[in-house]
Amino acid sequence: MTDKERKYLSDVLNSIDHILSFTNELTSFDQYKKNFLIKGAVERHLAIIGEAINKFLKESRENDLANARQIISLRNRLIHSYDNVDDRIIWTIVRRHINPLKEEIKKRIV
Repeated sequence: MTDKERKYLSDVLNSIDHILSFTNELTSFDQYKKNFLIKGAVERHLAIIGEAINKFLKESRENDLANARQIISLRNRLIHSYDNVDDRIIWTIVRRHINPLKEEIKKRIV
């Protein structure tokens, strides 16, 4: 793995850790949707994850990641269609998909 590839995966892990720390004490979707600061921070770090994965795939086409296209599509939606982001979808991503992504990235970065 090249230094660039490692950097992009490290950026993904860093953003995942931030998202988990922001949402660690939230127990419901209602808490999430009412907290503008947390929503903004989560969306920003999801965009970073999407951008880092996009750059990672461009750097090394042989290293594919599960759900990479969906993650990049989410990044594009957050950046270009910010007014059409569904908080419930973001909450579901955080609750169901962030930890599996973290485990996948950790296995590759070792």
